[in-house]
Amino acid sequence: MSFSETIFALASGRGRAGVAVVRLSGPGAMAALEDLSQIPLPAARRAVLRPIYKSGDKSLIDQSLAIIFPGPNSFTGEDVVELHLHGGPAILSALFDELSARPGFRPALPGEFTRRAFEHGKMDLTEAEGLGDLVNAETEAQARQALRQMQGDLGRLYDGWRESLIRALAHLEADIDFPDEDLPDGVASAIAPKIAALRGDIEAHLADGHRGEKIREGLDVVILGQPNVGKSSLLNTLARKEAAIVSEEAGTTRDIIEVPMDLAGYPVTIADTAGLREAANVIEREGVRRARDRATRADIRLFMTTADAPEIAAEFADLCEAGDYRLINKIDLADLAMAEDAAARVFPISVKSGAGIETFLAALEADVTTRLDLSGAPALTRVRHRQALEDCVESLRRFAAAPEPELAAEDVRLAVRALGRITGRVDVEDILDVVFGDFCIGK
Repeated sequence: MSFSETIFALASGRGRAGVAVVRLSGPGAMAALEDLSQIPLPAARRAVLRPIYKSGDKSLIDQSLAIIFPGPNSFTGEDVVELHLHGGPAILSALFDELSARPGFRPALPGEFTRRAFEHGKMDLTEAEGLGDLVNAETEAQARQALRQMQGDLGRLYDGWRESLIRALAHLEADIDFPDEDLPDGVASAIAPKIAALRGDIEAHLADGHRGEKIREGLDVVILGQPNVGKSSLLNTLARKEAAIVSEEAGTTRDIIEVPMDLAGYPVTIADTAGLREAANVIEREGVRRARDRATRADIRLFMTTADAPEIAAEFADLCEAGDYRLINKIDLADLAMAEDAAARVFPISVKSGAGIETFLAALEADVTTRLDLSGAPALTRVRHRQALEDCVESLRRFAAAPEPELAAEDVRLAVRALGRITGRVDVEDILDVVFGDFCIGK
């Protein structure tokens, strides 16, 4: 990546809009504004009205609200210009033509503004990832988690662990390199319990049930049951739309139907599955196989039966475990008195009349909120974080059993590097394209 080039992009949403924001960053950003407006630069961080002219016939492209952010005190660490124009396609096209014609100017790549901010030390990799998550957040919980990460909560946690290991490594290497110096006795042995405690902290952080990743991606909730118990009707009720076909004909649902939802501010994906029975044909057998497979991978399982046949069929009882929800549907059609047992997660309901739905939904929302609780220490949010932390823990385990001081020190050094890969404190060129490639243009 060359920082000698000046990049530009639309930083607001695409399409017709009242206002469009165009961002420029790089060594030519200030000169471009001065040339395009034919007026000297305004004071830093002060919004001023500026005309934007074509360079050829000097015709007016638009009136713009311009703000300059001189580097290094800007988002990217470079000179940055923001132009707030009217959001018509013709205006933006004319401006981009003018910018593209300037030597050393080019359109920005996805995530390039944020990548330049990282390269100039304005943020670490976890903060950059948090910014990307904040832009893409669809629920309140996703936004809250992303904001914490963007503000550095996760990076500070990992950097704190890394600094502790660096101090330990310095003591170990001093003990190895200067055996004849007047150093305190037992330097290496005094470090071992501290490293063991730190390893315990990292292992506890890893054993979080993938909470942060599930907030980013959503909990997987699957509806299971025999044909015609009301699974598709429940999906439509929860989704508040006709997402699945409802029919009295058994076996209507063959494939898995997924609907993303916002449940109490948390992201979930509700999946309707094929009815569990001894299938009569190849297609239905495949649907049942997929339903069973989805059941084994789901975070929350909702087993549906009916009031006149409340027990789960014996051939599918192996799928039901403690903690699963038992929804006994069609209580409006039965004369049987069905008792709710919230502790055992047994809920008599009628999808048709709505009876019991609110009680069940309140229990489900409380369950999701508990599983994805945002209080306490920040949760790791990506597979690459988890892999690096697992590498760190493995190195610290080897340290505890290392037969020689030199090997023990090398294991601590590897643990330090594993933590550094998360925040970008070591050479991470091989992962930068992956991290920033998921960003939108203009960010």
